[in-house]
Amino acid sequence: MNFDRKELSNDELIDIYKSILLPRLIEEKMLVLLRQGKISKWFSGIGQEAIAVGATLALEQDEWIMPLHRNLGVFTSRKMPLHKLFMQWQGSRNGYTKGRERSFHFGSKQHHICGMISHLGPQLAIADGVALACKLRKENKVSLAFTGDGGTSEGDFHEALNVAAVWDLPVIFIIENNGYGLSTPVNEQYRCENLIDKAKGYGMDGVQIDGNNVLTVFDTIRGVRDYCIKNQRPYLIECKTFRMRGHEEASGTKYVPKELFEEWGKKDPVLNFENYLLAEKLLDENAVTHVREEIKNDIENELKIGFADEEVIPDAEEEVADLYANRSKVNGQSAAAVFDHAKPNHHSPFTTQEKRFVDAIKEGLHQSMLRHPNLILMGQDIAEYGGAFKITEGLVNEFGKERVRNTPLCESAIVGAALGLSLEGFKTVMEMQFADFVTVGFNQIINNLAKIYYRWQQNADVVIRMPTGAGVGAGPFHSQSNEAWFVHTPGLKVVYPATPEDAKGLLIAAINDPNPVMYFEHKVLYRSISGNVPAEYYETEIGKARIVKEGEDISIITYGAGVHWATNYAEQHQHISFDILDLRTLLPLDYDAIKGSVSRTGKVLILHEDTLIGGIGGEISAWINEHCFELLDAPVMRCASLDTPIPFNSELEKNFLAKAQLEGYVQKLMMY
Repeated sequence: MNFDRKELSNDELIDIYKSILLPRLIEEKMLVLLRQGKISKWFSGIGQEAIAVGATLALEQDEWIMPLHRNLGVFTSRKMPLHKLFMQWQGSRNGYTKGRERSFHFGSKQHHICGMISHLGPQLAIADGVALACKLRKENKVSLAFTGDGGTSEGDFHEALNVAAVWDLPVIFIIENNGYGLSTPVNEQYRCENLIDKAKGYGMDGVQIDGNNVLTVFDTIRGVRDYCIKNQRPYLIECKTFRMRGHEEASGTKYVPKELFEEWGKKDPVLNFENYLLAEKLLDENAVTHVREEIKNDIENELKIGFADEEVIPDAEEEVADLYANRSKVNGQSAAAVFDHAKPNHHSPFTTQEKRFVDAIKEGLHQSMLRHPNLILMGQDIAEYGGAFKITEGLVNEFGKERVRNTPLCESAIVGAALGLSLEGFKTVMEMQFADFVTVGFNQIINNLAKIYYRWQQNADVVIRMPTGAGVGAGPFHSQSNEAWFVHTPGLKVVYPATPEDAKGLLIAAINDPNPVMYFEHKVLYRSISGNVPAEYYETEIGKARIVKEGEDISIITYGAGVHWATNYAEQHQHISFDILDLRTLLPLDYDAIKGSVSRTGKVLILHEDTLIGGIGGEISAWINEHCFELLDAPVMRCASLDTPIPFNSELEKNFLAKAQLEGYVQKLMMY
């Protein structure tokens, strides 16, 4: 192995040696603890240390890194306290996640490390978002993301590299090609001769290097960093290496030919670099022994601190309280100032104008863009074209293409990029062209946005606009009501306005909220519903339902288009006294308002456009039966759409919708 020190000083070479030796000695200790049953699982990076260490040392301390399983050297090279890492690995309270996460599934904003999720690929798009933030601020920084040879088979790999290339982002993508994705060899992963061949297809440069030579890694990435900053372009690096242990220790290595261990054992990144320093007389055997003993002693001392950590005592209230970021803390506001621009009331000095639902959303976006210079809009065709429903039309002329960004056709990468922007303090509103298309970005939303604050206290300041609902003859792939998927996901907030006033107020509130918010907007309401909307900037509080109409006979609990179905039905049947509650927010639900409506009538009909099975109506019904049983005079009933996909034919679509069944359910309740 040929080491080229270039201009590195003797002290710098010795520091690099200590940096690459530290994760190796930690790993050796971890394997002992694993056999002793003191830790439960370990993903070994033995044989790959040069990549993580060399890459981290080549970057500035405030440049974000997105590591994976075998990148212990990233954490140690960023000088994270060992005792806290040990606490993390054994699930202790004072680790980085309060015992909520394992191994390397965590991050630290202080150290500019964004922890992985098990799905691997999403890391890459987060790096896009961080790099975009640096680009928007005109900062000379890069972001760096790791993937493995197996990860290059994922769609997220393609999406992230394509976005980085199209947007000219200063991102370094590193492929750690160790020959296997768990047990699957590379000849079953891809057919190109080398993974670096993929770079050209994305319009970026790339290089393949010896991933076991720490000086090669360090020098290459330092040079690539300069290239990315100067040219404002991404770069792909394939590091050839080998994993000397199993994917994780329990999986073993029986599937690997023995001769590969012999071949790569001779290329050990730690021992070869150590021998180089010995040959160059920068160290002697006594110095090597001293360095090793010193590091081992530090590890033992830090382990004692780590193992002495207090026992985890579960506290359900704390667990729930840590689900969402506190708005006043994140935004630097006092609690009293949070709703300075609260929902207007009868005594409000606000002036109102009649606006269509669609125009109220647009005004909410416009005023939010003025209020938040760090707010970025992203989505397919949202710039010059104005979006599929023309809601963002004209905004690019006022705010420019840096803030109103057309995206490639890739939902997953854009959600990931939004999260990356959040790491750097930006707010993002992403438009799904249709709510149906959210399935392509489901992993990022469910496993990254929703869980990141609970996992390691990093908020995801992202709003995803969801044009939803049937009634426009758009068929099975442009008409679904899929809000229940997200209501089932702790960590998200889900809002669903029914009026122009709430459409604007809830959108502004969602943008001001530091947590991920799914904002559903019904397509039929866009241009069919009008109402008085305050011209000023205001919020409709998330988590508060609206009493549309008080009554005594039947409560209709609903949201979205269902509010208008219920209101119109009540107007046509004035002999029945309806109590109509517009939920407005589906997560969290306003249980006090629900109980209030139940208490006024004793008969409850839950109405929603979503299909019956698994819809939110089942959850609300169960809660009412559990908490309001003594108030009921009849069974709680659910009026929902048919449990089929949504048909295209207009008559079939009308028959599908819950509205067609409303009359029958009202009559059933009146019979009790």
